[in-house]
Amino acid sequence: MRFLKASGWMAAGVLALAGPLRAADTKTAAPAPAAKLAAPATGQIPVAFVLSRGAVIIDFTGPWEVFQDVYLPSRGGSMDDQMPFRLYTVAETKEPIRASGGLKIVPDYTFDDAPQPRVIVIPAQGGESKKMLNWIQKSAGKADVVMSVCTGAFVLADTGLLSGKSATTHHASYRSFAMKYPDIQLKRGARYVENGNVATAGGLSSGIDLALRVVERYFGQEAAESTAYQLEYQGQGWLRPDSNAIYARKLASTSAHPLCPVCEMEVDPKSAPKSAFKGRSYYFCSDDHKAEFDRAPEKWLEDTK
Repeated sequence: MRFLKASGWMAAGVLALAGPLRAADTKTAAPAPAAKLAAPATGQIPVAFVLSRGAVIIDFTGPWEVFQDVYLPSRGGSMDDQMPFRLYTVAETKEPIRASGGLKIVPDYTFDDAPQPRVIVIPAQGGESKKMLNWIQKSAGKADVVMSVCTGAFVLADTGLLSGKSATTHHASYRSFAMKYPDIQLKRGARYVENGNVATAGGLSSGIDLALRVVERYFGQEAAESTAYQLEYQGQGWLRPDSNAIYARKLASTSAHPLCPVCEMEVDPKSAPKSAFKGRSYYFCSDDHKAEFDRAPEKWLEDTK
């Protein structure tokens, strides 16, 4: 499952960690130096948001808000110089897209007529296509940053741009991602992961932090701090990419709070899809995850990276 279902997470299941969470597990540190991005002396930086059906709203609206709120009066010149990001949406067609929660979006461009972006944002979504992958691949060659948010990492991985590199995604998809892309080093518990001109953010709100990081790489920490202040955003994940450390810990499935072995979502055994393997019952959040498990149960029960 590439995008998040409109389901809540049971607090009891989340707290049932496999072992106590020690202070060392949440220790944070400054990110390794990343290459500074060259901002144009004047004008705007084009940012393309790649969308299809089911696009998860916060995955793209969070970064959108970050980029639109960057204000640099010290650049002088016109308002386009002082508000340095130009944002637009790109999709297969210009037909309205239903994003998560039913939000309707009319794309600005198609993959046939979209301007060349310098930043590409790929949220979690459900309408990946060959044309989308080809456009991302082609556009990435002239882009400064290609960034995914949440399970948008699956789309980015399918372009081949992550092969041989490291990445992260939403914590409920760690296991699926690791199994599908063995040539990509999965980073559990990372708020975001940078690899040259490609970067991946963890789930949902993590995209805000990666966007702030991109702002920092273009215009410096002061500009990113000013943007976060304007947003009234007090999160520090953009300064500490390992601040998602709690998600690196495995959850413990118990009889009282059984977890789907594919995504670790808590399920109700009275109504959840069920499979039996080697004398034990396993419950799933969806028929899709049951089918994934049934194809290779041994792999899902192994310790995965």
